[in-house]
Amino acid sequence: MENVKVIAITGATAGIGRAISNRFAREGWALALASRTKSDLREVEKEITHLYPQADILLQSVDVRKREDWSQFIAAIESRWNRLDVLVNNAGVFIPGALLEEEDGNLELMMETNLYSSYYGTRAAMSLLEQSKPAHIFNMCSIASITAYPNGGSYAISKWAQLGFNNCLRAELKDDNIKVTAILPGATWSRSWEGAELPPDRLMDAEHVAHMVYAAWDLPPKSTVEEIIIRPQEGDL
Repeated sequence: MENVKVIAITGATAGIGRAISNRFAREGWALALASRTKSDLREVEKEITHLYPQADILLQSVDVRKREDWSQFIAAIESRWNRLDVLVNNAGVFIPGALLEEEDGNLELMMETNLYSSYYGTRAAMSLLEQSKPAHIFNMCSIASITAYPNGGSYAISKWAQLGFNNCLRAELKDDNIKVTAILPGATWSRSWEGAELPPDRLMDAEHVAHMVYAAWDLPPKSTVEEIIIRPQEGDL
């Protein structure tokens, strides 16, 4: 187990997070998977171990908005493997609404979940990432990080802020042998799209995004992918 590589993924039980978990398990990585609901984590663990019986998986119930939950998650990773090679800040929430009409509290909720979680998690994980260099941090941003659109509301604000965090982090760590990559997916299939009357090819598969995350990791050390924009072939919805 000395040569095992470890990836930590938040929001690991659905959509892009689940696809990334499966993609890295396929490559033999140890997985530290975080989500708020333990039963959902066990479901993902069952799926992965069915495909990859030797998979080494840590499950942790984490509210990414809370520093103390992050501290416990990173402590569990340190106790299990004493290293962390990749951190994927993937957890997020989307609540549509116009800025002047959305419910009070939407901005605070989405800033806490989409921005503060990346900030808290990266700070908590940095000591382990430093020990495992070269290491890599992925921040799951959005097309909404660069494109304002009606009814995007506070979600777009939080995602612009997350991209800003990512870019500042990239500038700070570029000389420290830790890569930082922003992923900006367009419309990607998840349970939130169930019932939508859209042609299947208007939504990307989560596995497509996971493939790009692994490809960015797999680049030789002297080069880095700073930002990945991935959209459906026919463009945004």
